[in-house]
Amino acid sequence: MRAVFRLIKRVIVIAVLLLILVLAPSVYVEVACRAAPEQQDSNSLITDTAFRRAEANTYLTYPEWHIVYAYEGLANTLKTGDEYAFPYLSSITGFWRSFCELNKEANRHGGGDFATRATIHTIGASFTLEMGLKAAYEETIGRLASGLRGPDKSEQDIFARKMAADYAGFLQQTPWYKYDFDAAVDGLWAQPVTSFLRAWERRLALGAEWKAKAAYARVIAGAVATTTGNAQLRIRSAVSGLSPDQLTSINGVDVVRTGADYVIIETPRYRAFTSIAREIFKAGGGFVEIAGNDDIMISAIRDKDSAGRGGADIRNGSIISRLEREGFGGSRLLVGTQVALLDELMVEFDAAGIRLEHIYDY
Repeated sequence: MRAVFRLIKRVIVIAVLLLILVLAPSVYVEVACRAAPEQQDSNSLITDTAFRRAEANTYLTYPEWHIVYAYEGLANTLKTGDEYAFPYLSSITGFWRSFCELNKEANRHGGGDFATRATIHTIGASFTLEMGLKAAYEETIGRLASGLRGPDKSEQDIFARKMAADYAGFLQQTPWYKYDFDAAVDGLWAQPVTSFLRAWERRLALGAEWKAKAAYARVIAGAVATTTGNAQLRIRSAVSGLSPDQLTSINGVDVVRTGADYVIIETPRYRAFTSIAREIFKAGGGFVEIAGNDDIMISAIRDKDSAGRGGADIRNGSIISRLEREGFGGSRLLVGTQVALLDELMVEFDAAGIRLEHIYDY
C-alpha cells in the first residue's frame, strides 16, 4: 500500500511540475513583457465599425500563425526525414520569445483585450505541451522505431507526411479545430503494413495523438461557438494609386466606394488578403489604411543565401523579432511598419532578397 501511495505522490508531483512548466511562460509574458501606451490617431477613412479592428491585434495575431508555421516546418521536414528531426523545443521558445516582444508592441498600440490574450495563452500552453510531448516521444521511441525500420519509409510514414502537408495547408485559411482528425486516423490505419514494427508504432502513436486532437477540437469548437461566435472573414482597406476598374480586376476585390484620392475595397482576410495585397503592389498601388488602422505588422523570410544582401535593419519599418524558421532554414523577420509604407517596404525587400510571408490583418 505504501508503494502505491508513493507512486501516486510522484505522479502528483510530476503533474504539478509539468503544469508549472507549461504556465510559467504565460506568467512571465504578463508580468515582464509590457510597455507604456502611445498616442494613437483616431481618424479613419473606414467609418463602418463592423470593419474596424483594434490596431493591437496585428501584433497579437502572430502567435496563432507561429503554430501554423511550425506545422509547415514539420511537413517540410517529413519530405526527407522523420519526426525526430524537427526542432520542437526551438519552436516552443520561438513562440514565447516572439509573444513577449509582440505583447509590448500591442501595449504601445492600445493593448490587447483580455479575451484575446487569454486565447493566446491557452493556445500557447497547448502548443508547448503538444510539442514537448512530441519531442520527448519522437526523439526517443520514435527515433528508435525509425532506425529499426531502415532508410525506406513505411506506408504509415508516407501517409503521415501527406497528412502533415494537408494540415499545414488547411491552417492557412481555416481554424485548426475544424480539421477532420478522425478521417486522418482512419486513413492511417487503412495503409498496408510493409514494415511491421514501424507500421504499428506509427498507428498507435499518431493514431492516439490525432484522436486526442479530435476530442480537444470538439471542445474548442463548442467553446468558440458559445463565447465568440464566427470570426469576421472580410476586411476593408483604403487603397491609393489604382482605379476602381483596376482593383476589381484583381480576384477577390470588391469596391465599396471611391474617395478623392483613395478607393475603399472589401476582401477576404488571412492568407487570401496577403495574396491580394501582393497583386495590388504588383499593379503599382499601395494602402492608405487597413481596417481603420495606420500601423501594421508583417512577417518576411530571409533565406540563408540572401543573408548577405542589404543591411541588417529595415528602413521602412522596424524589426520586432528575428526567429529561426524551423524545418526550412533561414530566418523569419517580424516587422512593424506604417500601412502607407507597405509598398515601399516591398521594394526594399526585393532589393535585399527578402520575401513577404504574411500581412497580419488584425
